[in-house]
Amino acid sequence: MSAVALLQTDLPLPLVRRGKVRDVYEVDADRLLLVTTDRISAFDVVMHEAIPYKGVVLTQLTAWWLEQLTGRLEHHLISADTNAIIAAVPALAPYRDALAGRSMLTLKADVIPIECVIRGYITGSAWKEYQSTGTLAGEALATGLRESDRLSPAIFSPATKAETGHDENITIGTMVRQVGADTAATLERLARSVYEFGRATAEPRGIILADTKFEFGWRNGSLLLIDEVLTPDSSRFWPADTYEPGHGQPSFDKQPLRDWLDVERKAGRWNGEAPPPTLPPEVIRTTSLRYRDAFLRLTGAPLDLARLGLPEDR
Repeated sequence: MSAVALLQTDLPLPLVRRGKVRDVYEVDADRLLLVTTDRISAFDVVMHEAIPYKGVVLTQLTAWWLEQLTGRLEHHLISADTNAIIAAVPALAPYRDALAGRSMLTLKADVIPIECVIRGYITGSAWKEYQSTGTLAGEALATGLRESDRLSPAIFSPATKAETGHDENITIGTMVRQVGADTAATLERLARSVYEFGRATAEPRGIILADTKFEFGWRNGSLLLIDEVLTPDSSRFWPADTYEPGHGQPSFDKQPLRDWLDVERKAGRWNGEAPPPTLPPEVIRTTSLRYRDAFLRLTGAPLDLARLGLPEDR
């Protein structure tokens, strides 16, 4: 597997966990190394194939957002520069190709097991529940909403974290019982602040930030924003020029993959469970291009492969 498309890493550091996408290693008592692979999942199933540059996009887009947010709130990023990471952890020098563009050296934090979801539009699991009961996590919403309608104000909708399967929406009351009223209020305030910043940044670029989720952790008595931030894997980005409420919207993420899998499932060629079907090269290519397009639209510049030490996939 080339560094352009990487399914898994094997580094000379203690492995903390291997998630759906990220391999997390312990550097020392204060630092972690997060390596974002090109693994991809859909309908809760991890595909066999890697999506070239997906991990690089998620890492570099997170680093870009955190740079914009510096001074607004504390976060865990030390560096996403491969040279700086290797200088800080020399044992990683032989693994430069695997780390290039897709690794972040971060501060350790005690992770709060809550996904801080902000919904600016009603879609996804929120829309499914609303259709059935008129509620979100059991709490009533306004009547007469259409799919993809804008929610004003945006709704803070916490969820439990899940390593496999779907996160589960919970009420704010449940969150308060888990983390305490003060922490819950601070998490909501921080999540809303980052969402509004992201929405204000994306809108002039012709992108709607429909919803997103954040993770936070405690470090030395402070809450840090951790993990990925405002990426196509943690957020729904919609093109503003085609937005029309009343139905689902196209998005800048793994939609080409989901669309193809949905056809396979409806045709009876896949039962929707593991093992997944073999992905055609065109689906892999178009999904990769979708992620890179999201990076370009949000940051205003294409992914700089030469600067990151990465070859162009040919």
